[in-house]
Amino acid sequence: MSNVFREFIQKVGSGNHTAENLTRAEAATATKMMLLGEATPAQIGAFLIAHRIKRPTGEELAGMLDAYNELGPKLQPIAASQRVIVLGIPYDGRTRTAPISQITALLLAAAGQPVVMHGGDRLPTKYGLPLIEIWQGLGVDWTALTLAKTQQVFEQTKIGFVYPPKHFPLTNTLWEYRDQLGKRPPLATMELIWCPYAGDAQMIAGFVHPPTEAMFQVALELHKVTKFTFVKGLEGSCDLPRDRTAIIGLSSAAMSQELERLHLVPREYGFTTKNVPLGSTQELLDLLPDVLAGKSTELMQTALWNGGFYLWQSGISPDMRGGIAKAAELFSSGAVAAKLQELSLYVNLVSTSIQI
Repeated sequence: MSNVFREFIQKVGSGNHTAENLTRAEAATATKMMLLGEATPAQIGAFLIAHRIKRPTGEELAGMLDAYNELGPKLQPIAASQRVIVLGIPYDGRTRTAPISQITALLLAAAGQPVVMHGGDRLPTKYGLPLIEIWQGLGVDWTALTLAKTQQVFEQTKIGFVYPPKHFPLTNTLWEYRDQLGKRPPLATMELIWCPYAGDAQMIAGFVHPPTEAMFQVALELHKVTKFTFVKGLEGSCDLPRDRTAIIGLSSAAMSQELERLHLVPREYGFTTKNVPLGSTQELLDLLPDVLAGKSTELMQTALWNGGFYLWQSGISPDMRGGIAKAAELFSSGAVAAKLQELSLYVNLVSTSIQI
């Protein structure tokens, strides 16, 4: 048993009136002790549920990020004219609405915008459809690549995927605790703003509950991150909704100021106000070829709605309407489908160690 870790439990688990927040350094130490197995299973379980009940602070999230940055993997900087976008999407996947983030990543890369994604397999507490399975269904299997080979793919195609089960195995044991506890611990919130890229990046993170934005902002500003976007997206993802106004927070020119607020109404841009439901994985995969081919479908509307926004936010297009028009052009010209073909080919070649 670790007496140091027991003190952390006592601080966060003392109840509504006497519980204390951890300092950034304490949060970093607690996270490292869990990852390295220096706390007992009983201590880890107690800490995770107590911290969930207390709710994290931005400073605590910053400390957790410190631990992930110290112990975890990072793709190295690449030569690019655009600042790399890192998409923070819940690891436990989707169950209700059809995800479009892979198509968004392909679209952005086709326009010259590098993108980094990260995530694991079907994970608690939702056990929803994860990013990795959709990529596999598109013919891109990231799971066998070492971080060095992923780096090669990223440099060649402008799309990178950090796969924690292989690239950050220290996190694997913590997923069992999440399953047994049945609740997302604050670590799951921190993962949304974790940046597994060592260069200059724009963080884009999805969220559900409004207080999460404030925590994100504090944590990122403590890490000197100046460019970030928070999206109240579908199931906490970065996918913009169509059934309601999209609520978005943008980093301001000066740190420690209120977020710049965007409210985007789908019908004002000609989109129907309905999200595409998620059926089976195969049903989703059957819809994606039509999107890649530029055909007019409900999921294509979602792709254009999201693609237009992210082309605008990356600076490739001057405004939302220009971004939507650019996205339509990239789909109809075959550029997005060609990017997928390039990515699939390169991943397959690298994974089989063929010299290219």
